[in-house]
Amino acid sequence: MIYYSQLLPDEELSLLLSQYPAGLELIDFSVGMNLDHLSPLLKSWQKRLDALGSPALTLHGPFLDLNPASFDSLAAKAARERFSQTYEAAQVLHADKVIFHTCRIPLVCYIEGWAERMADFWNTFLDKHNEIPIAIENVFDESPELMADFASRIESGNFSLCLDLGHANCFSKSSLLKWFDVLAPWITHLHLHDNRADYDAHLALGDGSINWKEVGKQIKTLPKLDGVTIENNSLRDFIKSREIYDNIADFSH
Repeated sequence: MIYYSQLLPDEELSLLLSQYPAGLELIDFSVGMNLDHLSPLLKSWQKRLDALGSPALTLHGPFLDLNPASFDSLAAKAARERFSQTYEAAQVLHADKVIFHTCRIPLVCYIEGWAERMADFWNTFLDKHNEIPIAIENVFDESPELMADFASRIESGNFSLCLDLGHANCFSKSSLLKWFDVLAPWITHLHLHDNRADYDAHLALGDGSINWKEVGKQIKTLPKLDGVTIENNSLRDFIKSREIYDNIADFSH
């Protein structure tokens, strides 16, 4: 299933969906200030989704100022409460999946014990939130090995990973091929955008330094992939990315 990130005005999203059918990945539920007004936000989105033709959904979870692997129990509690709010929204809106960040900031979040603390957090969270699958996405993560260590400790079948190729290209010195190779057993979702490895620019596919022909080959080898989200900032870039993606990957899941 292909999704478009909710990064355009509804009028442009409607045009995009009519020309290139797909689902949507909502980002409004990833902002803490929005979650402070969850009920009216849900009512608003129920109307907006009707107007957009009731597309399939994924929800992007909150990440700003949150740290689920924190040593501080109150900080971890804040992450748990915000994540729970987005999960509740996903249930109300019948989303296919919720995608959360690792929320790991190098030099701030120590490597030592991180995988264990993350596993403790998510195993507990998934015990109580077991209706909708979740996927954890890389952002500033320097390499895939630490995420694999964390993922290997999760017990729930509703857990998986989302590989964000733009983030891996920009923030990691490990090759994209290595990210695919190490995380393949857990990847169910991909975030697709491009950059020149110097800034998280969210360019259209082909406008940066990522080798998308090689990525296409890797995509076809993923055993559990069931969704991709295109993340761009303009209608033109979404259309270009969709057309390139359709050319590189036979997405028949």
